[in-house]
Amino acid sequence: MSATDHYPDGNPPCEADLLATLGDVVAALQDADVGFLLMGGIGTYTHGRPRVTQDVDVFVRPGEVIAAWEALESAGFDLAEHDPMWLVKAWKRGVLVDVIFRSEGGIYLDDAMLEHQRPGEYKGVRAPLIAPEDLVVIKALVSSEATPQHWYDALAIISRCELDWEYLLVRARQAGPRRVLALLLFAESSDLVVPSSAVDVLYEAVHPREPAGT
Repeated sequence: MSATDHYPDGNPPCEADLLATLGDVVAALQDADVGFLLMGGIGTYTHGRPRVTQDVDVFVRPGEVIAAWEALESAGFDLAEHDPMWLVKAWKRGVLVDVIFRSEGGIYLDDAMLEHQRPGEYKGVRAPLIAPEDLVVIKALVSSEATPQHWYDALAIISRCELDWEYLLVRARQAGPRRVLALLLFAESSDLVVPSSAVDVLYEAVHPREPAGT
């Protein structure tokens, strides 16, 4: 399946349609008082590096999926449940919107994520963005042979953002310390600045030392 097979007419949307649809998503969810954060390519573009994105990824709580669904439907989106385990797909103007309620590693939108959100802007559209620390962890976990861009998105965020390392380590230990440790070691090998204490904390989480004298 090619990338264009995801779109109704086989062609990705133009930027004007993407931005208009993004604005509709933000307005609909805010008007319905649904807690949400933008992630995916838009988060990467804002926190890490310029990258082409042709869809909108929205992170919501599992308990607010129905409210998000109803809000988008009222705003003129066509909806189809794609996978009841982690996301719902919505369409408008040929733009795909992924409403995600479970990310890789069993990560769910929670109070800590909402408290650490970054107010931001994507090409003139203002919206709440997932924190770069959370995006680094998620990108490390979802990266695969088929989607290597996520790994390099995470590296770009590490190189560009002033990260709250204490918060990042809390999230990494909860979700996937081995994968995030591998990412940080790779970042160091690429001459990116990573606190040695962060590597030590995750290494200890993955390979705890035996107590002395045992």
